[in-house]
Amino acid sequence: MKKTYVVSMGLVIPCLLASALLPSISRAQAPTSTATPEKRTETAQDLSRNFESLAKRVSPAVVKIIVAGYGSTEGGDSSGAGPVGRARGIGAGIIVDPDGYIITNYHVVKGADRVRVQMTPTPIGDSQAYSQLTARGRVYPARVLGYSKQLDLAVLKIEGTGLPMIPIGRYTKLQKGQIVLAFGSPEGLENSVTFGLVSSVLRQPEPSDPAIYIQTDAAINPGNSGGPLVDLDGNMVGINTFIYTKSGGSEGIGFAIPGGVARYVYEQIRKYGHVRRRTIGADLQTLTPELAQGLNLKLEEGVIVSDFASDSTAEHAGLRIQDVIVSVDGAPMNTVPLFELSLYMNDIANFVTLGVMRGDNKLEVKVPVYEPANDPEHLSELADPKKDLIQGLGVIGLTVNAEVEELLGSVRIQGGVVVASLVADKLAVDSGLAVGDVIHSLKGTPITNMANLRDAFKALKPGEAVSMQVERAGKLTYLSFEMD
Repeated sequence: MKKTYVVSMGLVIPCLLASALLPSISRAQAPTSTATPEKRTETAQDLSRNFESLAKRVSPAVVKIIVAGYGSTEGGDSSGAGPVGRARGIGAGIIVDPDGYIITNYHVVKGADRVRVQMTPTPIGDSQAYSQLTARGRVYPARVLGYSKQLDLAVLKIEGTGLPMIPIGRYTKLQKGQIVLAFGSPEGLENSVTFGLVSSVLRQPEPSDPAIYIQTDAAINPGNSGGPLVDLDGNMVGINTFIYTKSGGSEGIGFAIPGGVARYVYEQIRKYGHVRRRTIGADLQTLTPELAQGLNLKLEEGVIVSDFASDSTAEHAGLRIQDVIVSVDGAPMNTVPLFELSLYMNDIANFVTLGVMRGDNKLEVKVPVYEPANDPEHLSELADPKKDLIQGLGVIGLTVNAEVEELLGSVRIQGGVVVASLVADKLAVDSGLAVGDVIHSLKGTPITNMANLRDAFKALKPGEAVSMQVERAGKLTYLSFEMD
C-alpha cells in the first residue's frame, strides 16, 4: 500500500452512527431490554451532544497552517531525499500553550520560508453555520522555533496571549478500541473533524523505521497532517501524520504520532531549541528466532546488545555483549524501535532499569540515559533547503562552524562544508558524497564555506574531471567524478 503524508476528511456525523448502532444492540437484547424508543432516542441525542461539546472545546485550538517555500516535489519523500522545488502546502496544528506555541508535523513546514497560521473563527451566537459564513479566522505570521526531522514534529510560535489551547494527554492511558476524534484541514477545509476508534495503540508500519504510531480508522486525508487526535476528555493523544492508501484518500488506516513523543519534542524545543537525542551508549539489534538459534539462546524475543560506544556508560553499568534486554522499567521490550521509543516516553528520568537475560540468569541493570555528544543526524535540521542547496552537486550543505563541529565531534582540517543531506536530482553529478562528509577541497581549490564551494563548482566545465578531498568519519579520502 502507498504511504501518503497528509499535508495539504470526509464528513462524519457521530449521532447518525450511534443511532444506527444502538437500535441493533437493542434488538439483540430485545428479550431483556426495557428501553423504549424514546429512551433510545435520548441516548443517541446525549451521545451527539457530547460530541458537539467536545468539538466546541477543541476546535478553537486547532489551526490551519499555510506554508510557502522549497521542499520535495513529486517523487520525493518525507526524508528529504527527493528533488527540491518551490512548493506550497496546507496542514494543521494545535495550540498547546495560550502564549501561542503550536505543535505540527515537521513535513508540513519543511523547506518553508513563509509560514502563516489561520485561527478558527470565534462563534457568533448558537449558529455555527452563520458564524462560518460571516467570520474569518485571524491569520498570524509564524516562526518555526525548532523541529525534529527524525520524529517528524515541529514547534511554531505566533505572537498572541490568552489563546485557546488543549492539553497533551497521557499516551500510556490510551486503549485499543477507544473513541477518538481527528481534527485538521483536509484538502484545505479548515477545522474539520472525524470520528473513529484506536485500531492499535502501538504500530510500526515499516520495520526499518524506528518510529511508532497510533493507528486509527478516523478519516484522515491530505491537509490533516499536524492536527490533533483527541480523546473524549478533550486531551490530545496524538498528532495526525500519514495514511496508508491505494486511492490517495482515506481508507481507514491512519497514523498519529503518540502524544508522549509530541510532549517530549515540545518540551525539548522550548528548553533547548532542538531535540536532544537519548541513548544508553549501546548498539542494539532486535532478536529474531534465526539469530537466537544461531547464538544458542533460549529466548526468541527481545533486544540483544551487539556492541558498545567508546567509554560506554551502559558497559560501565554492567551491561554485556549478547545480553538480551526483555524489559525497560518493567514494560516488555521486543524490538529496537520500541526500546528507542521508551527512552523518549520516559524523558524525565536519567536512568532506565533494564530487565536482562544473560544465559539462564535474569538480571536488573540500571543504566544511565544521556545525549550523545556527536550527532550527525541533526545536521539536516540545521540546514535550509532553499539557501543551502548546491544545484548540480546534489547536496544541501553547511559551513562548518562551532555548532556543526560539535555535532560532528571534531574535524581534522578547520573549516569546510559538511553534507547535511542529499538531494535526488537526476541532473546532478554522481559525486559519491554521503551525509556527514566534510568537503575540504574541490579540484585543488580549498573549500572553507558554502559561498566558496558554490563558486568553485560553478567554475567547472562540462566533461571536466574533478577530484575532491573529503573527510569521512575522521579519515581523509579523495572522491572523483566527471562533470556532465
